[in-house]
Amino acid sequence: MIKHDTNHIKTFRLNFSNPISFNEIPYLRGAIIKITKKQEILFHNHDKDNTFRYDYPLIQYKRINGNAAIIFIERGTDKIIDFINNNKDIADIGNRKTTLEIEKVDANDTIVQIWESEFTYSIRKYLPLNKINYEKYIQTDDIIEKYQILENVLVGNILSFAKGMGIYFNNKIKVTILQVDEPKVYRFKNIKMMGFDIRFKSNVSLPDYIGLGKGVSIGFGMIKRL
Repeated sequence: MIKHDTNHIKTFRLNFSNPISFNEIPYLRGAIIKITKKQEILFHNHDKDNTFRYDYPLIQYKRINGNAAIIFIERGTDKIIDFINNNKDIADIGNRKTTLEIEKVDANDTIVQIWESEFTYSIRKYLPLNKINYEKYIQTDDIIEKYQILENVLVGNILSFAKGMGIYFNNKIKVTILQVDEPKVYRFKNIKMMGFDIRFKSNVSLPDYIGLGKGVSIGFGMIKRL
């Protein structure tokens, strides 16, 4: 469904009281998939033939304030009951066996559109660079050019998220990088990738805690409005 004038995106944030490290997020995902018995594709993004679902992930696993969390987006929000009704078993988080204790469920409705004003966001552990952009990034010492590369990729990632929500903008997206921390190396799908913590401005209003870039289903690229 294509949204035009009323681009309302609903999200549910399910917070647990269970502490978790960032590296344990894939184990959290595996535990949830096991709890829900692989019955719903949106929890794992694979169909019955184990073919990957390439659309934007509507259920994303996170670490928020040090604890485990899940973000449900749009029709993914319909699946929160599936999890709650099945959350009776012991969950395996890596080598730890635990019970996932729900602390809070927070429902939000965000208008995703382009505005005349701008919003400031943080994005953490952001994996923006494919092979071509990575080569461009490391081959330049010009900080302005580095920022431009990241800004262009951010615009593309925002467009990809919007497209996944059925939203198409009539005006131009603006992104301005304000600050980039020293990049770190993360492992994603057994590939080492350069990840960034960034503060940026954009004229697009976006829901808190969604992911942009690669690896959004396991906590990479999580954004928060400042």
